[in-house]
Amino acid sequence: MTNTEIRRSNDAERDFQNILSSFWKANTKAAKDKSKPKSVDETLEDETSENEIDTVKKGTKRSRGKAKRADDGENGSEEKLEPTPKQAKVSDSLSTTDFESTAKTNDGRPWNLKLASWNINGVRAWLNKGGLSYLTKEKPDVLCVQETKCSKQKIPKEAEAEGYKAYWYSAEKEGYSGIGMYTKTEPISITYGLGIEKHDNEGRVMTAEFDKFYLVTAYVPNSGQGLVRLKYRTEEWDVDFRKYLKGLEEKKPVVLCGDLNVAHLEIGKHFLLSFVYLKNPKSNKRNAGFTDEERAEFTKQLEEGFIDSFRTLYPDQEEAYTFWSNFRNAREKNIGWRLDYFVLSQRLKKDLCDSLIRKDVKGSDHCPVVVLLSL
Repeated sequence: MTNTEIRRSNDAERDFQNILSSFWKANTKAAKDKSKPKSVDETLEDETSENEIDTVKKGTKRSRGKAKRADDGENGSEEKLEPTPKQAKVSDSLSTTDFESTAKTNDGRPWNLKLASWNINGVRAWLNKGGLSYLTKEKPDVLCVQETKCSKQKIPKEAEAEGYKAYWYSAEKEGYSGIGMYTKTEPISITYGLGIEKHDNEGRVMTAEFDKFYLVTAYVPNSGQGLVRLKYRTEEWDVDFRKYLKGLEEKKPVVLCGDLNVAHLEIGKHFLLSFVYLKNPKSNKRNAGFTDEERAEFTKQLEEGFIDSFRTLYPDQEEAYTFWSNFRNAREKNIGWRLDYFVLSQRLKKDLCDSLIRKDVKGSDHCPVVVLLSL
């Protein structure tokens, strides 16, 4: 082994030990915490900026913004955090991605439909970082965005994109949740929500009907710090959402995309995190997005006649993530989660050309995902 290889090995081992130590401290503190669990309202307050962490200096309290995953600070750990690097402009990150593709179906048909999805973590921040430059480069037929954090009435005029018609669906709570859709072709119809009041005040689902398929974009509820919303998520939301998708699928094929807030398989989380889960399963498997209940509900969705487009084409590809925490250089080290999906009706499997993760595209703590179809 060369000196360089030894140094790299030592660096990797040190990173591993640091992360493992952080997890151990955080989980020990969480286990000792006797305070009353947060209410649902308090959890919703946290999710208002659920992907943001402010710099914390030694001896100061953590700001209200919290990491999305329990692994990334939702357990109340007071450990010292490294400063969050300033997010790069979207346009600055586009040069390393090849947006061209010659992908074809298994029977040789070239793709003719490109759909993209991106959790943008705040539409105003996204626009300030030049978010629309991604639309110009990718040139999708439809781009769905999640976590807009902006009421429909306050969507900036700068959000308009030439050649696209935009639709927005916001939560009743200002600065929370919200989704949008840019489309070149005007849909036959647009439906907002599931038609169920208890779900539809958070601006989480939008359905566009096109000639050959329904396109559903969703920002699935996070189970929250302390899993305060896990029962709601898995016993109410997931059940009703599955029924909704199945109802659509009986009429036309369905394409579902968005931040589905679940790492379905162990391969969908960084191996360091998986290691900790195996070593400390009681405390660590109870993290939002990776609980047995959430993963089981996603499995049920697939069993209803749907496929995970990425895993259909790349069943064994490791380190394929779409979300990274905003601290500890998680993105640079590729310590992430795959939370963003294109899920297709089984009958669209023959039309699938490619499913892509645009990991180098910056501007949010998530990256865009893309599916290419021949329809």
